[in-house]
This record gives sequence, structure tokens and C-alpha cells, in this order.
Amino acid sequence: MARSNSSNKWLQEHEADKWVKMAREAGYRSRATFKLMEIQEKDRLFRPGQVVVDLGAAPGGWSQLVAPLVGPNGLVVASDIIDMEPLHQVQFLQGDFTEEACFEELLRILHGREVDIVISDMAPNISGMTDIDQPRAMYLIELAVEFGRKTLRKDGKLLMKVFQGEGYQELLKNLRRDFTQVVVRKPQASRARSREVYVLAKGFKN
Repeated sequence: MARSNSSNKWLQEHEADKWVKMAREAGYRSRATFKLMEIQEKDRLFRPGQVVVDLGAAPGGWSQLVAPLVGPNGLVVASDIIDMEPLHQVQFLQGDFTEEACFEELLRILHGREVDIVISDMAPNISGMTDIDQPRAMYLIELAVEFGRKTLRKDGKLLMKVFQGEGYQELLKNLRRDFTQVVVRKPQASRARSREVYVLAKGFKN
């Protein structure tokens, strides 16, 4: 099947992207690794021994960065509905984390350990129509927030990709109710024209 003009344009832009080239040269699975790297440099989220759950993890760019930071005494559980190539010191769980069977399997993997940080770089398939894309994106964000409420330890953290638009301010308001601090980051690797930002909620009140 022939690609559409928009698909060809995206592919050309993707191949020319300096962050894509840098990721390939460094052996990272995704340009998104650089976004998390910048946030880590600023906020120092990850430390040895922590338990981290990576939602919507495939292809694994974030888990790839986090695993060495938490070290062998830490735990990284990556979850996605699509398959992901194995990563050293990362336990992958394929399935929908909102479904009971998948959630119970995740709890089994955690083996009673509380979650220090939930991270999510999830995004819906983009149609290009804001009236469709924004509700889809906010739905995924709400699922990540609810997962965090169920699993985070007291003072835990939640980091999520968020698209500014309808529902964004309400999201920040709700997060400020559940966490002691909420900050917004726009990493350099995020395209300037994109409404994408990363919301970091610290100090879960549990």
C-alpha cells in the first residue's frame, strides 16, 4: 500500500531529526530517551534501589535509560499492549494495565514492593484532528493517574506526557490535590510546535 503524503512528510522529517540520529548513534531505542534524560538531569528522579513502572513502554527508550539508574537492587517493570524487545534488568509485561488480569500480574512482579515512580510516555495514534486526538490523549493520561493512585508509595512521583488543550488545566488542578508539587517540563527534544509537555507530580499524599 502506498504511503499518504502526510506519512511521507512525517517519515522524511523523522529521518532528518537530529535527535533520531543521536539516538541511533548512542544505541538508544527512541529519541524520547533524550527527553527523559533532560528531566532526570534537572529533577534527579531516579536513584539506586527504586521501583519504577513504565506505562506504554514500547519500544523501551525510557526503560533503557532508567534500568541502569536504579541498578540491580532496583526494579523496572515495563508494560505495553504491544510486544517489546527484552532489555537488561527490565521486566516486561505485555497487556492492558487497566485490565484486572494484567494488573494482578504486575502486583505479582512487584512482590509487595511499593512503587517509587510511575512514568508514562503514552500517546494515542494521532489523526491530526484535535477534537478527536485530545480526548484520546486525556483518557490515557487519566488511566496513568489512576494507576499511580493505586500503586505509588507515600511521597512517590508520577511523570507523564501530556498534550496541552481541553482538560489540561483540570488535570493540573487534580494532580495538585493528590501531590505536594506539580511542575511542567518542555525538554529540548520535544518538537517546538508540539503541544506536548511533561507533567511531573512529586510527593504523593496517598
